[in-house]
Amino acid sequence: MQRQPSQKYLPKYKGASWIEASLPEQAQVWMLGKQLSVKKDRYHSAAYAEEMRKAIGPDPWDWPKHTLYFISDVHADADAFIASLVASGGIAKTGAQDKDFKLTREGAKARFLIGGDCFDKGPSTLRLLRVIRLLIDRGADVKLLAGNHDIRMLIGMKSVGAEPDPRTDHFFIRMGPKMVPFLAEIREHYLMGKNALRDIPNTRECRRKLYPPKSWFREFPQLAAWVMPEATIAREVKRLRKKMKVFEADCERAGLSLRMVYAAAKKWQELFLHPGGEYAWFFQNMKLGRREGSFIFVHAGIDDRMARLISEKGMKHINREFRKQMYRDPFDFYYGPMANIIRTKYRPVDMPLTRLGVKLLRNKSAVHAIVHGHRNLLHGQRVMLRKGMVNFECDTTLDRNTRGKEGLAGTGAAVTIFRPEGIVMGISSDYPFIKVFEPALINH
Repeated sequence: MQRQPSQKYLPKYKGASWIEASLPEQAQVWMLGKQLSVKKDRYHSAAYAEEMRKAIGPDPWDWPKHTLYFISDVHADADAFIASLVASGGIAKTGAQDKDFKLTREGAKARFLIGGDCFDKGPSTLRLLRVIRLLIDRGADVKLLAGNHDIRMLIGMKSVGAEPDPRTDHFFIRMGPKMVPFLAEIREHYLMGKNALRDIPNTRECRRKLYPPKSWFREFPQLAAWVMPEATIAREVKRLRKKMKVFEADCERAGLSLRMVYAAAKKWQELFLHPGGEYAWFFQNMKLGRREGSFIFVHAGIDDRMARLISEKGMKHINREFRKQMYRDPFDFYYGPMANIIRTKYRPVDMPLTRLGVKLLRNKSAVHAIVHGHRNLLHGQRVMLRKGMVNFECDTTLDRNTRGKEGLAGTGAAVTIFRPEGIVMGISSDYPFIKVFEPALINH
């Protein structure tokens, strides 16, 4: 097994003095990180090296044609995103302001793949999206994947003022307290003028437009019974009752009246859903997954049903169906099998990935690895062997809110780099080495 990682392709950090995150300088073979860097499910029992050789397989992997930088689960933290861009070597930071950066020679030729969950409760979703837009405007090849937070925001905001539908009337309130800071952000940036509430109805009417009607508690379980288990429906109803009780109190603490909440929701629709909206590009360009060589990139993971669909139809078909369902029937998407891609954590309650699904992916589609975020880790990226499939887990707890809860210090920074030469590098401010994964040498 390889003991000396390749040093040739390590990124050069340019402008690191302008970020607060501490970045590793030295490389380590990914497998040497052991429990902090590699994990197996109960399907595997032998030594890591032997199991990894089996998972890699005898055939060469097909690598992306250009360097790919994967950054996931930024959760509205622009500072963490900028630090992660510096960690990639794809940009050079040239000053303290968000706009003070330029693409490096490597970054101009590379692809930046954002793995979902840009939205969250803060510190600033709008600032993060503006930085992403700056990256695009500087000429970067940027691709966006859907995360569960992004999709919940889209469905919830679309439901405000829409035709009554028991399947989706609850989605706005369902987002709960996580969305309140973002509504306050919309107010701060766009609704501070004295006429901000001029055309907004009274409080009672706003409440009616924002909350599901009382009939929802009878009608939703009847409609959902066709696609959801009874226990899941019961959890959904219980969750909504709880969130309805605290929603207005959460808004009041943030200085938001229900009229302002409604005004912010309508402004969101203007900014994100209208073709000329400032952030219309965000959802317009979003995909559910992406295929790059032997790799499938998604937000959360793959189950057997999606593995079969990928093997039979391909990722382009799945992305087309995603867009159809999201805009025509979001209920069917969110509670259907396709949404498992943005929310599975491979728990017993999730749709499973079994050996059959792995066989379909590997034998029929030549997929050798799944790359995803969604499962937050505290020591940088991790390789997970799941039913014989290599998984790169890349949610490294970037945002400051989650870092505070998990006891992690400082600004987060992380990027997973896929090189066309056949190397994966995991860089994180929470692990002292750059993790280097070279399948060809492990299998040598």
